Amino acid sequence: MLDYLIRRLLLGLGTLLLITFVVYGLIRLMPGDPLLVALESMGPDAQTSNEDIERMREMFGLNDPWYVAYFRWLGKTLTGDLGTSLSRNAPVADIIARRVGPTLLLSVSSLTLTYLLSIPMGLYASARANKPDERALSTVLYMLYSLPSFVAALLLQMLFAIKLQGTPLELPLFGMTSDNFERLSPLAQVGDLFWHCVLPVTCYTYGSLAYYSRFVRANLQEVIRQDYIRTARAKGVGPRAVLLRHAFRNTLIPLVTMIGLTLPTLLSGSIILEQIFSWPGMGKLFFESIAERDYPTLMGLMLLFSVLTLLGQLLADLLYAVVDPRVAYS
Repeated sequence: MLDYLIRRLLLGLGTLLLITFVVYGLIRLMPGDPLLVALESMGPDAQTSNEDIERMREMFGLNDPWYVAYFRWLGKTLTGDLGTSLSRNAPVADIIARRVGPTLLLSVSSLTLTYLLSIPMGLYASARANKPDERALSTVLYMLYSLPSFVAALLLQMLFAIKLQGTPLELPLFGMTSDNFERLSPLAQVGDLFWHCVLPVTCYTYGSLAYYSRFVRANLQEVIRQDYIRTARAKGVGPRAVLLRHAFRNTLIPLVTMIGLTLPTLLSGSIILEQIFSWPGMGKLFFESIAERDYPTLMGLMLLFSVLTLLGQLLADLLYAVVDPRVAYS
């Protein structure tokens, strides 16, 4: 196992270097000058001479070839310095750290709801296969899976924030907290956060809920056709015990593998949904950094996402060996 981990970590390190090298080059080749974008956002009253602009370009290393700038960025990153944001004039690590909490609030809530609901729904659909109620459930899940999240977000905003305005069912249109959040009691602050989370978490959850439910059902349908399931039934094992004790245990193998692969989504956020709901998370930061051509922040985000993706793949492989005793990494 130790040898396998060392090989995977070395391979992941090489992959990470290649990813960051290519991505850095693509980012630096994007049209647009980050300094000019920053000056445009300051308004027409801001007066900056060409000498000042050139001095700033030299200070931020924008005059260097991109591959030279990459190795300078890599050297700073190895010391724990992700650089300074060009548009926010603040350490990139601090900017990202402030956005992690809001994104985790949505992603962890959504992922927890997805697994708590999708597994029972998948088991129910498998136990009631080809029955009218199962067909109705499958139809609803297909419809949810095919509905784009941004369309659902706009529809839910229109319904709960506009149509139901002034009623007990009214929900906030956007934002993470209310304007008077600081003046609320701790319990009221929790309630305020909860009401602001309802619509974003719903939009985060319904698509993955439909996918995971169908995933569990499809794997169960494949497992219950195996010989050992027929043997268990022939021995008089009840339908519920066959489904839960024998069939579902083997469907955990692909399901646990998918859990590891969802690790990057915990912090990547959703660019579209966070823009619609004005949620101050990682997806919104990523979108803003692209628009501002903020190279250090973009590279900090890409580094984080790449590391999480590689760790997620490694975790999926390790969990695969945990739930399947036949697999050994020796």
